Amino acid sequence: MTTQKREALKKTQKQAPKRPREPVKPEDVCLVPGKGSKGRGGGRGGAYWHIYVGEQRAGSVYINVIDEPLFGQHASIQIQVNARQRGQHIGRLAYRKACDQSEHNEVIAHMRKSNLASRRAAEAAGFQVVEDDSIPQLAMIWRREPKQ
Repeated sequence: MTTQKREALKKTQKQAPKRPREPVKPEDVCLVPGKGSKGRGGGRGGAYWHIYVGEQRAGSVYINVIDEPLFGQHASIQIQVNARQRGQHIGRLAYRKACDQSEHNEVIAHMRKSNLASRRAAEAAGFQVVEDDSIPQLAMIWRREPKQ
């Protein structure tokens, strides 16, 4: 294949419209605790989960306790959803389930300001934007609702 054909193919692939994916059912998303490692939920106060949709692994989510000047010592959540499963609302369900299953009453999600998909997923899971111009990335906080 020539370079010109390869470039033309890339352009058509990028322009192809994405078909909307059907959201998964909340009851089909399950977090299975894993071992984690240093920096990926394996440290003190941390937790690591494999994300499953039915029997299929769909990614991972973990919480670390980190210490940063702006927030001090706090729980920080990171999530990765496999490329093939994105767009099915798995992230929003996994964010919420991980926070609910954690021992923390507050969890902060850090992400690039340009990462709109992660922001929408976190907002749907109950995270709120931390309004502070001194924070270089987007920071969002989840707070556990008090038991009544």
